[in-house]
Amino acid sequence: MFHSNTELLIDCWRAKKGGAALPPRARIDPVEFAALLPQVFIVERGEHGRWPLRLAGELIAAVHGPTLRGADLIGLWAPGHRAPLQRALEAALAAPDFLVVSADAATAEGDVRRLEILFAPISGPSGLADRLLGLYQPLTPRPGFGARGLGELHMRAIGGGEQRPRPRLAAVDGRQIA
Repeated sequence: MFHSNTELLIDCWRAKKGGAALPPRARIDPVEFAALLPQVFIVERGEHGRWPLRLAGELIAAVHGPTLRGADLIGLWAPGHRAPLQRALEAALAAPDFLVVSADAATAEGDVRRLEILFAPISGPSGLADRLLGLYQPLTPRPGFGARGLGELHMRAIGGGEQRPRPRLAAVDGRQIA
């Protein structure tokens, strides 16, 4: 189960893709998730393993700094987590399927913050799966990211995806049980 904001953006993504494998960027209407816009980003598959950010909301700028446009998303992660994330993003585009990463990062003051980060593939003007719609969802009850934002992200877990088996419910005496 993901945070309700993550689920909301996943539901919007599913609705926009309809029966297609993935939704085109042109069908994504930010008005449908306006309250989440500070947390939303779009990243594009670039050349040579780069993932430049095309769009980053205000919360993401508070986490990583205001000069994110064109920055490499992979470079925001700790070195040991970059290759696994790179593989996971490529797999999400190839499937195409959404991906949710549970991550930690420390403030300059040493406090750790937990985040849930959604990556949902969308197609660009070429019609190819070449970008991801994403969401940074803070999970730590303590608000704020410190005076200088957060340091490098550290992957805790990867989950999600349409291809993952969903639990099935059974009914006993009219009650649904797992």
